[in-house]
Amino acid sequence: MGSPNGVISRVATTGVAGQAFALVVAMRPKQWAKNLIIFLPAAFTLNLSWDPGDLGDVASILADTGAAFGLFCLLSSGVYLINDLVDLDRDRLHPDKRLRPLPSGRLSRPMALIVSLLLIGTAIPLGFLLEIGFGVAASVYIGTMALYIVVLRGMVILDVFAIGAGFVTRAAAGALVISVDPSPWLYICTGLGALFIGFAKRRQELITLGAEGAHHRTSLSQYSREMLDHLITMLMASTLIAYILYTFTAENLPSNDAMMLTIPFVTFGIARYFYLIHAKNAGGSPEDILMKDIPIMITVVLWMATTVAVLWTYRG
Repeated sequence: MGSPNGVISRVATTGVAGQAFALVVAMRPKQWAKNLIIFLPAAFTLNLSWDPGDLGDVASILADTGAAFGLFCLLSSGVYLINDLVDLDRDRLHPDKRLRPLPSGRLSRPMALIVSLLLIGTAIPLGFLLEIGFGVAASVYIGTMALYIVVLRGMVILDVFAIGAGFVTRAAAGALVISVDPSPWLYICTGLGALFIGFAKRRQELITLGAEGAHHRTSLSQYSREMLDHLITMLMASTLIAYILYTFTAENLPSNDAMMLTIPFVTFGIARYFYLIHAKNAGGSPEDILMKDIPIMITVVLWMATTVAVLWTYRG
């Protein structure tokens, strides 16, 4: 028979391990996929900033962009923890969110608060050390998310605009960290695409929560399914048109208009997402769609491969 001290030690270890696991889950690593937008400026300026004969240059760009991605993962996880702390009472009544580590009690509030402050307090200074412009973008992201949590998430339409601003800030951070000046179309397409996905998520929340939605998210009381369907359709078309215009008019693209080869992939990807929203009611979790829907995954890979091939082949 083990000693009482040994039993206590095992229980304590299990408790610490359980808190650590719950903390990782609460940091929402699946949603780190959103931060991959940081790599877009590097990919879309291949023909301007990458010297194929200088592997050191390529390695430096990849290293800086990878570091920026890692820091934004820390920042976004810190924001998720704070958001869950603020929403704790409402999440306990939500059919899905009540299972998250904080509402379920698997993660303590003091632990979540301390870690969130550590994540943000560490990532911001490191961001300024990496590149001053990137540090500014990271600070703007935190400021925007704080404004969202405190005020904007209760305001119809502005709640989704705040989320869209977070995605545009990620794209700007990716450009600033490697000191490139990407086409304004990158920000336009990113912003419109983020709004498209954001309103689709509101639609799914409205369908799932029904009349109880306002208790979980104040702005839902001001949305209707018909309104959201119109907004989603409008933004779907706007995103596609903006991308098509980008492939033909952006100054930093190959002059032979070869980027038009990527249009079919973007068209299919947007249409597929629209189908999943309406036929499968799958708009509530964009990261799950990106990582689980095989057609979307294949489309994204083919789009990026074609983009890289065009920009690398037709440099200058």
